[in-house]
Amino acid sequence: MSTSVPFVDLSIVVPAYNEEHRIAPTLARLSAFLTNQSMRWEIVVVDDGSRDATCAVVEAAMARIPNLRLVRQTPNRGKGAAVRLGMREARGQIRVMSDADGSMPPEQLPRLLAPIVACTAEIAIGSRYAEGAKTDVKQPLYRVLWSRLANKVIQRSLVPGVRDTQCGFKAFTAEAARGLFSVARIDGWAFDLEILALARRRGYGIAEVGVEWKDDRGSRINPLKDMYKVIREAMTIRRNLKRGVYNLQLPRAA
Repeated sequence: MSTSVPFVDLSIVVPAYNEEHRIAPTLARLSAFLTNQSMRWEIVVVDDGSRDATCAVVEAAMARIPNLRLVRQTPNRGKGAAVRLGMREARGQIRVMSDADGSMPPEQLPRLLAPIVACTAEIAIGSRYAEGAKTDVKQPLYRVLWSRLANKVIQRSLVPGVRDTQCGFKAFTAEAARGLFSVARIDGWAFDLEILALARRRGYGIAEVGVEWKDDRGSRINPLKDMYKVIREAMTIRRNLKRGVYNLQLPRAA
C-alpha cells in the first residue's frame, strides 16, 4: 500500500474492468468536482484484470490528477473482489464506491454523504427508488424488471426494507469499511447484498438516499444470466450466515 498520503477525508473507489472508453470522462468529472471541495481526497481506481487499455488510460490521467491512484488486481475476479481491494487500499475517513460509467454525477456526493457527516448512519447507499431519486432517462423495460425482481428476491431473503441494494453508489465510514470488507467473500454481482446483510447483523446504521442518476446504455448486464448469478450468490450468503462463516464475533457498531 502506498503511504505518500497518510490521511485523507474522502476516498472514491472506482472498480474498473475493460473501461478504456468510459473511465477517463468519469475521472475528469470526479476530480473537477472534488477539487472545489474543502476536503482532502483521493480517487482509487481498481483495475480488475482488464484486457484492454484501461490501465494505460488511468496512468495517463494520473499526470493530470495528482490525487488519483491505480491499484491492479490480476487476474479478473469480479466487481466484488475489486471493491474489497479498493476499500482496503483506501485511506479516507469516508470511503465511497462509485461505478466507472459515471451514472451517478459527482454533484450527488454531498447528498450521499450527508447522513454520515451528520453522524446518523455509518453507511449511506444511493437509491433509485427512495424519495428524491430522479432521472432524465427512461430505463429499458428489461432493466427495470431485472432490478425490481432482484430487489424483491433480495429484500425478502436478506435485507428487508432496503429498496435498492444494487445501486453502485455507496458510502462507508472507515471503521465500517474495514470491518465489513475484511470478512466479505462474494466476488460477483451480489457483493453489495453481502455487505448490507453483514452491516445489518452488526448493527451499523444504514441510510438510503434518493439520488439523481442516469441510465448507462453501455451496461453489460445480461438480465437472465446475471439474475441467476445474483440469486445463486444470495443463497451462498444465506448459507454462510447460517453456518457462521463470517466472523460475527467482531465488535458491533456502538
